Amino acid sequence: MATSNPLLRYAESRKNLTGSLCGLAGVGIALTGAAGALWPLVVAGLYAAGALIAPPERPATPEFADSGDRLDGVRTDFATLREYLAEVELPSAAQGLLAELDSLVEALLEPGWVTDPEHLHVLARAVRQDVPEAVDTFVRTRWWSRVTPGTEPPERHLERQLSALREEMTAIATALQQAEALRQEIHTRYLEDRGR
Repeated sequence: MATSNPLLRYAESRKNLTGSLCGLAGVGIALTGAAGALWPLVVAGLYAAGALIAPPERPATPEFADSGDRLDGVRTDFATLREYLAEVELPSAAQGLLAELDSLVEALLEPGWVTDPEHLHVLARAVRQDVPEAVDTFVRTRWWSRVTPGTEPPERHLERQLSALREEMTAIATALQQAEALRQEIHTRYLEDRGR
């Protein structure tokens, strides 16, 4: 059962439950006398170790309504995606890339900017599929992939995926900027030619 109180949420988290089990093992060791006078440190150390090795909580990936590639639907789904991303723990490098991507998508989804159906489709795919899948894959694999020698860390995959998505959104923004510059130049020429 999910709760909004952070203390209650931690009390029922995997980290606390695993840490508590390890702490109980520490109490068992202390009762046998093997820990001696350092038994509080043994119990606290085992609790901390258990809390650190426990798999992280995984929020459920968002469900998006099939509203097609309409701007209002994509904007609604983007708000849902932001709520999901607020619940996920990500490394700082990935958070930075995600913040840049978030700013780009937010600006592109402002009414009146993206009118090309192809650009809107790319935005919809990024919001509904690409970003949630990249983040969910990272969250599901990171804790056991770290201990596998010789594999590329899942953080790098996430960073590469977010970088590719950012480049894709930057290309759309650049295309829009060029179209606006061309439109402005054409209008300027029109006004200058009309005045002659």
